[in-house]
Amino acid sequence: MASRQGGPGTDEGPGTGTTERRTAPHATHPDTGGRRGPSTPPSRFGPDGTPQRASTSDPEPQSVPAARRRTPEDPPVRDPGLYALTDHFRERLEQPGRYVSTRTVSDAIRHGQLRWNRTDGWRFALVEDGIRFVVVVGDTETNSPVVVTGWTEVADRDDAIEAARFDPVDIDTIAVRTGLSEDSSEPIPDRIRPRTVTRPFVVGEHRLETEPGEPFVRCVDCGCRFRSKSAITSRNCHGGRRGR
Repeated sequence: MASRQGGPGTDEGPGTGTTERRTAPHATHPDTGGRRGPSTPPSRFGPDGTPQRASTSDPEPQSVPAARRRTPEDPPVRDPGLYALTDHFRERLEQPGRYVSTRTVSDAIRHGQLRWNRTDGWRFALVEDGIRFVVVVGDTETNSPVVVTGWTEVADRDDAIEAARFDPVDIDTIAVRTGLSEDSSEPIPDRIRPRTVTRPFVVGEHRLETEPGEPFVRCVDCGCRFRSKSAITSRNCHGGRRGR
């Protein structure tokens, strides 16, 4: 369960942890491959974009009673300011190769297409510059709407290259991560082989990269090679940078 403490709508500009980032050298919270509920309250993003913890004595906003009456069939609201951020999503803001931000979440909630998915529930999806930003939200098990998780997909590679919002390595990173996630148990050597990922992205305990022609992703720390997400998340990293 996530408590209501401000969400993506409070961020209107760049700041630490809020902007789209290319693959960073390390991640503070590696993805374990499964969705997890928050262990601590979601952070509030201040005017400068830095995470802040709200006091547990903060009064609940007036929107909370209405949120408690919602059912799973009710379409989610399109006001980003009403959403809190789960720990799971805040971790994704920190991870290399995710390319999600509070700004893109706000844009998706305001303007994205709304779809119901039997696995995740309600999704907002917004295509910009050839990249699809997907945001999963929920508001029936918490005191307010929450952003549960988010990710990116390549909607049109040519458009993405032309837009130059991300460079080719970023685009290939998004494509490889999408391929690994779509069917986590299925090896995808043909989808990995044409990609170039020279800035490692994080899945499980591993920091992964690949070169053109290689039918696998390789952990830069332990040297293990993988062709599927399930193989990645089921193996611990025993390299010198484990846990980063």
